[in-house]
Amino acid sequence: MGDEADPTQRHRLTVSAGDLDDFGARLTAWLDERVSADHPPAVTVTGRPESGGMSSTTILFDAHWTVDGRAEGGSFVARMAPEADAFPVFPEYDLAAQFRVISEVGAASPVPVPPLVWLEESAAPLGTPFFVMRRVDGVVPADNPPYVFVGWLFDATPEQRAEVGRATVDVIADVHAIPHAEARFGLPSGPGQPLRRHVRAQRAWYDWALADDGYRIPIIERAFDWLDANWPADSGPAVLCWGDARPGNIIWAEWRPLAVLDWEMAAIVPREVDLGWIIFIHRFFQDIAERFEQPGLPDFLRRADVVARYESRTGHTVRDLDFYLVYAALRHAIVMARIKRRMIHFGEDTDTADRDDYVMHRASLEALLDGSYRWE
Repeated sequence: MGDEADPTQRHRLTVSAGDLDDFGARLTAWLDERVSADHPPAVTVTGRPESGGMSSTTILFDAHWTVDGRAEGGSFVARMAPEADAFPVFPEYDLAAQFRVISEVGAASPVPVPPLVWLEESAAPLGTPFFVMRRVDGVVPADNPPYVFVGWLFDATPEQRAEVGRATVDVIADVHAIPHAEARFGLPSGPGQPLRRHVRAQRAWYDWALADDGYRIPIIERAFDWLDANWPADSGPAVLCWGDARPGNIIWAEWRPLAVLDWEMAAIVPREVDLGWIIFIHRFFQDIAERFEQPGLPDFLRRADVVARYESRTGHTVRDLDFYLVYAALRHAIVMARIKRRMIHFGEDTDTADRDDYVMHRASLEALLDGSYRWE
């Protein structure tokens, strides 16, 4: 994670310490009970995705069996909550809620989602709850190494990248358009304004992930204070927000979305939460490129372009975007600081005396808080 590392090389990030051979044997036993096959299924674990997935454990596997002599099976993806000893990023992983959100989004909108197959809420079969989807083949803009340095999106034409950007914003707009979101999705709610509840939950997450263990991050706490001092006068109605809204959580083919992934951060909040996130996360990668004196992708997911496309698609006037951009940078700072701790835990990184260095994008966050961040 240090500045001296080569940003074009993949860096080791441990998400699970589980053994793939062990997963294969346990998946076989579990699947045998699930499908009532004529004989035990043939299961082959093919690996883990290498370009992203910093939170949940993802296992790719093929499985084949017969039922009454009829061949069944295919290629699958198991999405697992991290084991307790894997230094998880989040305190809770409600896979049943993720499963429900994916199912309802698929039923209530044109958003393409991966075909769901099974939900296993017990930790007994694999050591942690999980759900299984059919594998969707396509390409994904990589996080590791970042797509601003290498890969199919980097090699695309400006017109093709613009198409990807527009399609991603359209996905967000379609998610936000789902009616009666709070009743439909059953996500955590409670008294008070949805945005206030969400920010309180992020503060509790920061305390659990860092502060309660003595890892106070001054710039993160400064950002929480900034939010309080710059709170929107009217945050508007809440909708279903995807949460981790970005093209890296979409499987693509021919510049069009095939499947929208990673719903663990979904919430009922103002729509600008998603818009701030997609704009900031690309800038996070772009700022890394510029720090290494590389061009990156300055034409991709520009703030003005995202806002214009979203407003055109929805008729909604985006407001208080500076607030939501700082909020996105703050939330991502908690993610990065927690991952820094996990990397130290697994011997993949070293500690630093300056706790603000736990935030990889501290310079960007400081500039956002100071009002000096340059968008163009």
